[in-house]
Amino acid sequence: MTRFELIAPCHFGLEAVLKREINDLGYEITEVMDGRVTFEGDAEAIAYANIFLRSAERILIKIGSFHAETFEELFVGTKNLPWEEYIPANGKFGVAKAASIKSKLFSPSDIQSIMKKAMVERMKQKYHLEWFPEDGETYPIRVFIKNDEVTVGLDTTGESLHKRGYRKLTAKAPIAENLAAALIMLTPWKQDRILVDPFCGSGTIPIEAALMAANIAPGMNRSFLAENWKHIVPAKHWYDCVDEARENIITDVETDIQGYDIDEQMVKIARENAKLAGINHLIHFQTRPVNELSHPKKYGFLITNPPYGERLEEKEALPALYSTIGERFRALNDWSMFLITSYENAERDLGKKADKNRKIYNGMMKTYFLQYFGQKPPRRVEK
Repeated sequence: MTRFELIAPCHFGLEAVLKREINDLGYEITEVMDGRVTFEGDAEAIAYANIFLRSAERILIKIGSFHAETFEELFVGTKNLPWEEYIPANGKFGVAKAASIKSKLFSPSDIQSIMKKAMVERMKQKYHLEWFPEDGETYPIRVFIKNDEVTVGLDTTGESLHKRGYRKLTAKAPIAENLAAALIMLTPWKQDRILVDPFCGSGTIPIEAALMAANIAPGMNRSFLAENWKHIVPAKHWYDCVDEARENIITDVETDIQGYDIDEQMVKIARENAKLAGINHLIHFQTRPVNELSHPKKYGFLITNPPYGERLEEKEALPALYSTIGERFRALNDWSMFLITSYENAERDLGKKADKNRKIYNGMMKTYFLQYFGQKPPRRVEK
């Protein structure tokens, strides 16, 4: 049985969430670095990780790593990797993305060009060909260079894992599905507790919560590049994995998940997205401004992604907006609030310092995940 070292990139600051998910799938973690978790697994693990991981961005097969401070060292190191074990003679290949931090080699386009040439030279020797048609399946390579250490991975996913397949319509500044899922997993929320998102936009946070409540695997309704790589991942693994995902769905789960937004059009979009995800019956969407936020029950959760104020006129409105959020939160009885924002004065305007403040990078944007813990409900006494 072939063993692989697999790399799962994620948002910076969410490595612990992804590590827990991978451990729950039963795979052994070999390394945790900023923005990625590496683990060991067989061919089946490639299918399982792609279909079941909620917080990962993609799954890469680690082809190898080496030290390179010059383009000559980069060429030699790349040429020494066993490309023929992964890419057939008619495969379409190249470096889809190169990222470099604190390294002498820093030009992505030059890194991509040099590595492609090295791959061609290696495969010429192994396949005894002078020219490659590249009319077969696609094999995109992703490269990370940090402190002159080059890590090379083969992307098994294709379109990022945050593309679950349900979000056909989006808001102005949507939160990525994998980020929304990871934020929910950073809270103590469970499906038997109330969850309200007062800035739901296109519905991502409530939809991800409902998918978790119904135990619906995030990748079961989309395709992956590696499904076509029969020599690496046999088709049976994908079928078995999807069958297991279907068997795991909890069809009769009861939830109290609500999404509010001031924009009626956004609420319509959220409903449509929830319908596409197959969980519209688990979420109640409503047009409602945040100053009307209230709930009669205790011990609920606010989990939300309010406006950050990207434009100047929006920035001017932020103090009043966050002050209103704080007022409405304090009016809720024993609730918890978990809020992601890039707004530096959020805690001041909310009127309360967060119990925990976690830094998370949403792309290149530094955000703060403010965590306010409410009272826990009393334990139910078993009859």
